[in-house]
Amino acid sequence: MKVEQAILVVDDDSAHRTMLKKLLGGWGYKISDADDGSVAIEMVKQKSLDLILMDIRMLNVSGIEALEQIKIINPEIPVIIMTAYASVETAVSALKKGAYDYLTKPLDFDELKITIERATEHNRLKKENEYLKIRLGEQFDRQNLIGQSKEMAKLLETVAQVAPTEATVLIAGESGTGKEMIANAIHYNSLRKSAPFIKINCAALTETLLESELFGHEKGAFTGAERRREGKFLQAHGGSLFLDEVSEMSKSMQVKLLRVLQEREVTRVGGSDLIKVDVRVIAASNKDLKEEIQKGNFREDLFYRLNVVSLQVPPLRDRKEDIPILAQHFLKHFSERNNKSIQGYTPRAMQKIMAYSWPGNIRELMNAVERAVVLARTDLLDAAEIALIMEESFSSVGAVESDQPPQNLSLEDVEKKSILDALATCGGNKSEAARRLGITRKTLRAKLQKYQAEE
Repeated sequence: MKVEQAILVVDDDSAHRTMLKKLLGGWGYKISDADDGSVAIEMVKQKSLDLILMDIRMLNVSGIEALEQIKIINPEIPVIIMTAYASVETAVSALKKGAYDYLTKPLDFDELKITIERATEHNRLKKENEYLKIRLGEQFDRQNLIGQSKEMAKLLETVAQVAPTEATVLIAGESGTGKEMIANAIHYNSLRKSAPFIKINCAALTETLLESELFGHEKGAFTGAERRREGKFLQAHGGSLFLDEVSEMSKSMQVKLLRVLQEREVTRVGGSDLIKVDVRVIAASNKDLKEEIQKGNFREDLFYRLNVVSLQVPPLRDRKEDIPILAQHFLKHFSERNNKSIQGYTPRAMQKIMAYSWPGNIRELMNAVERAVVLARTDLLDAAEIALIMEESFSSVGAVESDQPPQNLSLEDVEKKSILDALATCGGNKSEAARRLGITRKTLRAKLQKYQAEE
């Protein structure tokens, strides 16, 4: 079924405008109209349009002036200029300012039809190609956006829709799920991709340092401020700013950030000048901000400023079908980096990987595979090596010998069951059990003493 294309006709000649509406409507287009460039500018802000057909000479705002403003608001809309006052200078001026083409009055209807079809088809293909590129991840950092699950497909489809816009985005998800990589994808597939992409972790700095980092400071603003410094907002001017762990901001910093988002201007610490900034903000949090609002930890007005578009990054346990793909990708990557020729995983090793809940998500899986690769002695990672990578935290030993995921047991119960099962399998041989579990005999002995004391 053919999608109806939306065309805006802009002309102060009402008779000519009416004629064009009837003509274009008969060709199957959805038509709206305006009698001045100022009206056209406002309509572009409010409506989704596929093409604009606009006269040059109008009473208040000319077609050339309107063209300049429209290209700032939405540079993707093709604009065809029409005029009865044809001249080379006018045509060149219109094309330089972003017009798709230039037609003279009285219009040749065959030429008009061909030009409109060419413009709308060109724009449709351009949008489709950009959409496909982002869906296929050609510009994504593939390290953390690999996956074929329904959850990831849905997320990437939303990213594809959001990236080319100017909307502020709030990315939610557990630690290690790849929120920063989603932010990367949004920026590098946006119209701001050639401008700076500045990142800051709000949880890593004290309130005073965070304010200085975000807004900059004047010389002498505080002890150690030996010279003026530009903040992240100014560094990101024209581009995007990623505020990671925004939930960790103090209430006073939240107020200051809210003002910047509302006014689009910053003031350096110790200064008084208001400096205009053009920045797209992408924020992320591993906490539920609605819950934080209920607890009184986060401002509701700031939440709505940040949450224009909300993206939820699924934890790895909710996209299990992606785990083997990610595990193999990391294996190949770290094998090449460490000059090893590891080919894959044994079935039992993959079984362990799939059974584990990966509370640290992709980051934990990546680190686990890297460590296993470094310690591997053969061309296949086996079950013992997979157990070894989880030894330090003991948060995952339960996946070692069980066919069922351990999410219904406590971590301590899981660990205990794994160790006792390994001992039973090895006929009580502690050295062999420790080898299979990927831990030292000393560690195994300590764990056994702990569990025997509990029994």
